[in-house]
Amino acid sequence: MSDRAYGGVYPDRSGPLLVTGLAALGFAVGPAQVVPDERERITAALRAAVADGIDLVVTTGGTGLGPRDVTPEATGDVIERPIPGLAEALRAAGRDAVPAAVLSRGLAGTAAATLVVNLPGSTGGVRDGLGVLAGVVGHAVAQLRGAGDHTAADQTAADHTGAPGVAETAE
Repeated sequence: MSDRAYGGVYPDRSGPLLVTGLAALGFAVGPAQVVPDERERITAALRAAVADGIDLVVTTGGTGLGPRDVTPEATGDVIERPIPGLAEALRAAGRDAVPAAVLSRGLAGTAAATLVVNLPGSTGGVRDGLGVLAGVVGHAVAQLRGAGDHTAADQTAADHTGAPGVAETAE
């Protein structure tokens, strides 16, 4: 989410990095969407992905304290079940290198069978976030599809199963 990237003031760097990272995790990744920092537009993009049955939506940007940083609010409009532990793990991942990482207000949660995760807009935040997501999103998506009984074998299988449809909205 970024007004400036949306307006062509500068290129989106975190979106392509996220697409590459999710593909490396085995997900079929659709094209990145650059959405302006407008709550209604972000909410609409998230709702469209959920309506399309997308398994995983990862956003970048708009999670800080700036007056136009509204991605968490838009995400909160869409998710039905928050996953606070995932959001906390994402913040903690960058904390040692960048103490300000704890200021991210990003959320994670589910809407229908879609997992929605907010990452910071920086490329470092995306890299840190991908490190956290690598260990959990396969299992989370499998659970949302109704698979698994929480055994170690299910966890391993889920981590190596690509999602048939992954949407991503970018910084």
